[in-house]
Amino acid sequence: MDQVIDQATTGITSDASVANNLFERATRLKLRFTTEYGMVSVEDLWDLPLATTRPRTTSLDDVAKALRRELRDTEEESFVVAAKKGDDRLALSFEVVKHIIAVRLAEAEAAKTARQRAEKKQQLLGVLARKQDAALENMTEAEIKAAIEEL
Repeated sequence: MDQVIDQATTGITSDASVANNLFERATRLKLRFTTEYGMVSVEDLWDLPLATTRPRTTSLDDVAKALRRELRDTEEESFVVAAKKGDDRLALSFEVVKHIIAVRLAEAEAAKTARQRAEKKQQLLGVLARKQDAALENMTEAEIKAAIEEL
């Protein structure tokens, strides 16, 4: 599952160091994310819902949209002046949020697949039990008595 999550989040199946580097930089810079209801840390992002329709609740989608808007506003390119450090922090913040969203989506998909497999297994076990019951029903009286004696 780690490989699935890593692939979904970084696009790379074998290099988890990309995500590690992302979070190392984020924690060293002590990134904070402005939401409608206050500041949240990188760790707090993991607790936010992916999306929400409830009032007075911030979601990862809301945070990502706000960061994307900020990035768009600062994307004016200059060929003379070097990019500002604030732009780098903003880009890093956006990448962290996108990574967390991708991991959470991959986890949700993995959970959904596991649920579907468990449901299918239960269905098959039910069919097997009915077939075994039918086999018992087809036994003759003598076979039933012999089976009882063996127990």
